[in-house]
Amino acid sequence: MTSTPTRSPARSSRMLVPLLAGALVSVALGVYGSRHKGDSIVFRVSGFENLIEVKSWMALAAGVLAVVQLGSALIMYGKIKAIRPPSWIGILHRWSGRLAFFIAVPVGVFCLYGIGFQAYDARVLVHSLLGCLLFGVFTVKMLVLTKPGLSGWILPVAGGAVFTILVGAVLTSAAWYFSAH
Repeated sequence: MTSTPTRSPARSSRMLVPLLAGALVSVALGVYGSRHKGDSIVFRVSGFENLIEVKSWMALAAGVLAVVQLGSALIMYGKIKAIRPPSWIGILHRWSGRLAFFIAVPVGVFCLYGIGFQAYDARVLVHSLLGCLLFGVFTVKMLVLTKPGLSGWILPVAGGAVFTILVGAVLTSAAWYFSAH
């Protein structure tokens, strides 16, 4: 008779608070965005034709920083055998993540407050869902960073989810904008 490993309820429940907090953030953003009539916040940024262009460039910058995040994480975890992790790779990883987040926040504010949750076509619906999900999953990732004793796969999965969702949001917004204009 083989026995299957069991997880203690205490160990399994360690993810409950981060997952609930992330779900709450995502749902709250989605509900707010769907109930809030966008105000189309208008201000001019020197050198740009309109705010959509500014948002698109900022989203693209956040996407590039997300690629730096992915590369630095792969190097830190030893997944790229050809590159020996330099001593500064952790600093690069942390700061590229911080910058990506601080660039993504004003983009998200413009989308959520200025436009609201939209669903008039498939691309826009997917973008709205990804935007709300991004900040919820980011919340989960930040909360699991501070929880000792979690399984070693949780942080890379959370980081990979943030990366994937951010790239999806950029592809359904900035990449679409640049290809259409």
